[in-house]
Amino acid sequence: MDNQRYCLSLELQDDDELIHQYEQYHQPGNVWPEILDSIRESGIENMQIFRLGTQLVMVLDVAPHFSFEAKAKADGANPKVQQWERLMERFQRVDSTQANAGKWQVMEEIFQLDAH
Repeated sequence: MDNQRYCLSLELQDDDELIHQYEQYHQPGNVWPEILDSIRESGIENMQIFRLGTQLVMVLDVAPHFSFEAKAKADGANPKVQQWERLMERFQRVDSTQANAGKWQVMEEIFQLDAH
């Protein structure tokens, strides 16, 4: 089975200072080591985050055994990951009326050049 790639989207608060702080948290040396360990241990082999205004896109290259369900279960059992998630929520545009609103959402692939 080949490795897979996923793209996810998230909307940040429309606040320049919060966006700056969010970017600072994600600079090399600023992401907590426990977070990096949990990412790697889940089967995520590479992760990139891009920003345009308040819109973020995350690209994940994952090992064949990776699953979002297993990652969510492991994250839920990891107090340090839960602490990081609570910290990051202040930067995210959250709609409290919808489950997972404001969290990373998996995007649907609609075009691949190799398929043509």
